[in-house]
Formats: sequence, C-alpha cells, structure tokens
Amino acid sequence: MKTMTTETRMRKLQLLYLKYTNKAGYAGAWDLPKMHCSTDVYPDYIALFGQPSDYRRTSKTAVAFFQYDDVFDGQHGLYNAIYYGNRKDLRTFKKRFKGVRFAIAPDCSLCGDVDKAEILIRIKRSRVVAIWMTIELGICVIPLVSFPRAADLDDILAGLENCEVVAFSTKGFVKDSEERANLIEGVKRTVDRLNLKAIVVYDVCKTDKDALEIFDYAVKKGIQIVVPNNILKERNRQTKTINKGVRHA
Repeated sequence: MKTMTTETRMRKLQLLYLKYTNKAGYAGAWDLPKMHCSTDVYPDYIALFGQPSDYRRTSKTAVAFFQYDDVFDGQHGLYNAIYYGNRKDLRTFKKRFKGVRFAIAPDCSLCGDVDKAEILIRIKRSRVVAIWMTIELGICVIPLVSFPRAADLDDILAGLENCEVVAFSTKGFVKDSEERANLIEGVKRTVDRLNLKAIVVYDVCKTDKDALEIFDYAVKKGIQIVVPNNILKERNRQTKTINKGVRHA
C-alpha cells in the first residue's frame, strides 16, 4: 500500500491552508495566524479588489478588499481556493495579482451582533489570504485592524506583534459619533499594544482633516499616518471642485 504524502493527507482532511499558516506561526489564546509587515515604502494609491484595471495605477498601488464580502469571499473567492486547493481558481488569482506590490489584508466584515466564534473565523480567513499572498506572490500585505468593539482588540491584535505597519479604514466612521469614538479608542489600544512606525488609512472624505483627527494619538506617539488616494476620494474631491464652480442665482 502506498503511503499518502503530507499534502494528499492535508487535502483529504481539508487542511491545505496549514501549508501557509504553519510557516507564519500562531499567537494568542485562539492561535490566530501571525502576520509580519515591515516596510519603509508605503502605498500611494489604494485600488479596490473589484477594479483590477486599477491595480497597477502607480508603482506603489495597494489592492484592498473594502467591498461587500460576497465580492471577494464567495464560493469561488480566494479563501475557498486556498482552503480547498482549487488549482484552477488559484491560477486565476495568481494571474489577477501578478505584479501587485502592496495589498491590505481582506476586510472580512466583523459585526458586533454576531457570535465571537464567527468574528475569530473571519479574522483567520483574512490572515490566511494575506499569508498566501505574501508567500506565493511576494506581495507586501499590510494587516487591517478591524473590530466590532474596541474591547475585542485584546484578541484581535494577537499575531500582529511583528508588524510595524497596519491599516485602518475610516469609511463610515467619520460622521457617526459613536463609531468615531470606538475607532479612536481602537487606534489608541492598537498603538499601545504594537510597536508601529506607520498607519495606512483608507479614507474617502474630500480632505484628510477629519481622518487625521482620528489618529491624533498615533501622531503624538511619532507614528506616520499615510492616507493614499483612491477612486472614491478622487470622486468626492472632484464633486467639491465642481460645486465650488457653480454659481447659484
């Protein structure tokens, strides 16, 4: 009888993702996969997953997943391709991301009204994809700090201890006072927990002023705040410019 190879056994047990997370390691009470991110160069533009024509807009464009989950994490999404070892889908994704220099780890939506197990599973999904992109494609993947409540960060930040750069999204937080306060507290907890030198921000406001105020604590700690351009930010700026040029009777 032939002895099964390790990969065959992993495939039969649907544990192929371990090829990547075992290399990265685990941390925290929930054994979340570790991420590593250290770079002195930062993205200058953020392209959305659903806009591949924008992936190489600049030499430092980052691909981000700030869209509804079914756009990038459905039946034929990248996580399932990794999990099930779907060679055809993996080839498609490798072709899609070829030449991409930066990415922001997937934003697998974390909702405050779901069970803790689901929150942890979604964090794990995001990190599996991020680690695969790093190992298979050599992409510099910036961890996304996303959380339903600031109190959850004690668990969520586990595994990011070796990251000098992280990303946040301010979309939906700037004008909602409760969400804004939660994000400000989350930034503070993250800065106090990790040894950061930069934070990359996905922001869609016309100016950076409101977003930068959210990261005031980080700025005072000497952390660089990087707010790359993106298509929604561009559109909002153009709308502002157009409105300024309109004369009202």
